[in-house]
Amino acid sequence: MAFNHLPAGAHDALGPLSRTPVTHSVPMANTHRPGPATVPADPRPSPGTVLDRLSRGPSRAARITHTEHLPPRAGRHAVWPDRIRTDVVAAIRAAGIEHPWEHQAAAAEHALDGESVVVATGTASGKSLAYLAPVLSALADGAEAPNGRGTTALYLAPTKALAADQRRAVRELAAPLGNAVRPAVYDGDTPFEEREWVRQYANYVLTNPDMLHRGILPAHPRWASFLKALRYVVIDECHTYRGVFGSHVAQVLRRLRRLCARYGSDPVFLLASATASDPAAAASRLTGVPVTEVADDASPRGEVVFALWEPPLLTELRGEKGAPVRRTATAETADLLTDLVVQGVRTVAFVRSRRGAELIAVIAQERLAEVDRSLPGRVAAYRGGYLPEERRALERALHSGQLLGLAATTALELGVDVSGLDAVLITGYPGTRASLWQQAGRAGRSGQGALAVLVARDDPLDTYLVHHPEALFRQPVEATVLDPDNPYVLAPHLCAAAAELPLTEPDLALFGPAARELLPQLEAAKLLRRRATAWHWTRRERACDLTDIRGGGGRPVQIVEAATGRLLGTVDGDAAHTAVHDGAVHLHQGRTYLVKHLDLEDSVALVEEASPPFSTTARDTTAISVLETDSEIPWGRGRLCFGSVEVTNQVVSYLRRKLITGEVLGEAKLDLPPRTLRTRAVWWTVTEDQLGEARINPEILGGALHAAEHASIGLLPLFATCDRWDIGGVSVPLHPDTLLPTVFVYDGHPGGAGFAERGFHTARAWLTATRDAIAACECEAGCPSCIQSPKCGNGNDPLHKRGAIRLLTRLLSESPPPTPAPQ
Repeated sequence: MAFNHLPAGAHDALGPLSRTPVTHSVPMANTHRPGPATVPADPRPSPGTVLDRLSRGPSRAARITHTEHLPPRAGRHAVWPDRIRTDVVAAIRAAGIEHPWEHQAAAAEHALDGESVVVATGTASGKSLAYLAPVLSALADGAEAPNGRGTTALYLAPTKALAADQRRAVRELAAPLGNAVRPAVYDGDTPFEEREWVRQYANYVLTNPDMLHRGILPAHPRWASFLKALRYVVIDECHTYRGVFGSHVAQVLRRLRRLCARYGSDPVFLLASATASDPAAAASRLTGVPVTEVADDASPRGEVVFALWEPPLLTELRGEKGAPVRRTATAETADLLTDLVVQGVRTVAFVRSRRGAELIAVIAQERLAEVDRSLPGRVAAYRGGYLPEERRALERALHSGQLLGLAATTALELGVDVSGLDAVLITGYPGTRASLWQQAGRAGRSGQGALAVLVARDDPLDTYLVHHPEALFRQPVEATVLDPDNPYVLAPHLCAAAAELPLTEPDLALFGPAARELLPQLEAAKLLRRRATAWHWTRRERACDLTDIRGGGGRPVQIVEAATGRLLGTVDGDAAHTAVHDGAVHLHQGRTYLVKHLDLEDSVALVEEASPPFSTTARDTTAISVLETDSEIPWGRGRLCFGSVEVTNQVVSYLRRKLITGEVLGEAKLDLPPRTLRTRAVWWTVTEDQLGEARINPEILGGALHAAEHASIGLLPLFATCDRWDIGGVSVPLHPDTLLPTVFVYDGHPGGAGFAERGFHTARAWLTATRDAIAACECEAGCPSCIQSPKCGNGNDPLHKRGAIRLLTRLLSESPPPTPAPQ
């Protein structure tokens, strides 16, 4: 029997402080602290004071496992390069910025020299101005040209919200320049009647990689004048382009460069990134051109207080297999958000899942209503899947200060400039240190002090981190992993490129060494046809529709209210089997719905409003087969391998659980088709001799392997730029391909995403951390903090904690020295 652990889409898981302070004293919300705590209104408390208030009482104080104090830092000024136009410098001064920071001036200098550059400095360090100064100067120069359209620039953001936010910032900054700068957003929300104006007249077009892929590049003849004059391409938040999404974006940018060359332009790339490991190398992999890095942050920073917070064990409850139950990070964050709003502290709570964001907002609203009926309206949820008008309204309310608290998914993480935020709650480790600091940096953006609190989820990685703060605060951020040569990524982009312009021999070098090998396969599949010296797209449909660059997998499923026909939102096709199956509970804008029917053929889930006293969790089965072993090294008598695998998964049922306790109320069968994934995996085997030495008998072998698999998936994000939802796993007491007990960890994306390969090259450190995390957990037989998984397709059965520790200890005792990871 194989025990499986699936990646994302496969399980339903749950300045001055306070410019508008609350002017009355009220009890803070907390169901796990004796007695109310009355908080006096204070318009300007320090971050430490706010944290002290949150941790009042012995039970609350014990939840803080570590507090990191980052002292304020003075800034270092410079002067703008003299090639920046004087009217642009004057406009910047009119915005209140007298002198640039040193890193802003350095980045502008590289841009003016025609060198692609990445600015990799902290949140709120002025990265936007670093690229806007040379861009606005170039656009203003072009506006004075006697003929033609003038110079143009393209801005790419990973989210629509960020592009809209940047347009507001550019309009305000460039207002003194008159009509010389004409910014416009061009994305899926842009009305069709405005699109022609953007193509013809806008000289600073703000969009996202999705629209570039599907809307701009395929229609390049209509964008000819824009592409011909393209001087700069700005890529904001470029550290988010990792894994499969990053690999797709890398190929979209290569297609853009190819078309620019066709129209006679060679744009300079200006990239902005959160602090990252080797940002120049990552930016070069993304763009395909040499990139210079500017990483010495010269901006000032206010005091930052960063607390690690572990929710308490609930002694009155027991979970699966009698394991101790820790209070959920969702419930704990809802309490903290309530308390901060009561204090008048403007706060964003970042949450991993859409469902979690909705739950936190609903719980906080209910508790605030008990305090003051005016407060629930000042808290909301923000997530992907909302309709465009809903997102825009929430963004305006947050900008204006109408909202005091927001529970948001990472849709709001990426650079939306919300001035005046005082605190950030991070509900569970976001997967990478880069994302952690990016989210924490949303507070204190005006230079004031800020509070950040990481609320640990009940899983191995979060538990490890809150008790090993050095892993967060004493380690550099991760390298960005992406693989543009992934054949599942590259093949559809070769087709899209051929549809845009016939693909020629000189083009192949632009797309990488794997391009030539793929062309015969694309010809055999009758997607491309070679005529004379070029390959042509052969189909009537649009080549850009062959792939979803987000790696979301499949056509989005629309969620429709059955009684009214109203569209509530969407969910990725690959997530539909687990998120909106028949009988699933779905949350939207604080309302609860039950899925009446999932129509996979028409990609529609019909729902009706309801108030069930339970949540739902999908269960599934998974099988894995080895297709090819690329690398293999001996671990004593066992083996550590990396290669290609095929994973077959089928959702077979779902559990109904009580909302508060998680107690299983029942299980219902489902009839959904299996899905197959060809991807990359790292796996390790053990021999009978090793099992004997580790005292692992056949009765506990399956549980030991399964426990080691769960924990290793939970700890891999410390070593690769992924989170546990990007990867999956399978453990088998006797695998037919290896003929040995085997544990697999695989990338949850077709063709792989580089995560499993990183695990292969860091296996000794990765599995050592895995063993240490299991051993350090205080539970007796296993719990969510060490070996239980929230998305296990087998209901966390069987698991054997002590067996996993002995097994990993024996394996590591024979492990070879680490191999160098590819850069």
